[in-house]
Amino acid sequence: MYFFLGNISFLEFCYTSNIFPRMLSALLTGNKVISFSSCFAQWYICALLIVSECCLLCAMSYDRYLAICKPLYYATMMKTQTCIQLAATSWLNGFTVFLPLLILMLQLNYCGPNEMNHYFCDYFPILDLSCSDTTMLKLLGYSVAAMFVFFPFLLTVISYVYVITAIFKIPSTSGRQKVFSTCSSHLTVISIFYGSLMIVYMLPKSEGKKGMEKFSSLLYIVLPPLVNPFIYSLRNQEVRQALRNILGRILHKKLFP
Repeated sequence: MYFFLGNISFLEFCYTSNIFPRMLSALLTGNKVISFSSCFAQWYICALLIVSECCLLCAMSYDRYLAICKPLYYATMMKTQTCIQLAATSWLNGFTVFLPLLILMLQLNYCGPNEMNHYFCDYFPILDLSCSDTTMLKLLGYSVAAMFVFFPFLLTVISYVYVITAIFKIPSTSGRQKVFSTCSSHLTVISIFYGSLMIVYMLPKSEGKKGMEKFSSLLYIVLPPLVNPFIYSLRNQEVRQALRNILGRILHKKLFP
């Protein structure tokens, strides 16, 4: 699990490095201009990171499934080589799946509006700038999202159905709580990430939902890198105790200045 967390941490570092420097620069300077090449690069990097994260979260759910449902087989099935292969496949899927879409998008004619109603360069906002027929590309976008976002999500849900079933079979309450605590952090991250992704990519497009789509796009880019360090580190007893000490000192200063 720590190996996969390392991959997730690096991936979220790439998220923030890809999106936020340009976004903060636009907010501070008022210069919101971005070149077409930079815009396509920003979208492609963001898209490959999304697919890689979906696959990594699926691999982590498989890890939890083996640890809880097949504990006697865990050491032999989740070897270092297996973890490296799962992580490498996740990254490879991200790099390759959107290359055909990128090539097709670069062949479109962009003679229409040059203003994008979005926080960053995303797939459908870029297509809205084209004066070519983008119907096929929009259908391909939904197909790729269904295959490389929904399918890993489905495998993750199936894994956790088995995990939760195994937890309920544990006779003691303390045992159930202890086992559930090992996967509660991962479940929280999955809920935040996939919830916002489905609002953006799986719901039908309409003008009335533009604001919700923009907010959700920002949510899956901003929220996971922000909260994941807290979600995962708060499982550590020493971190929790340090947080209690800090909050206690702050409350003491407020009550007894």
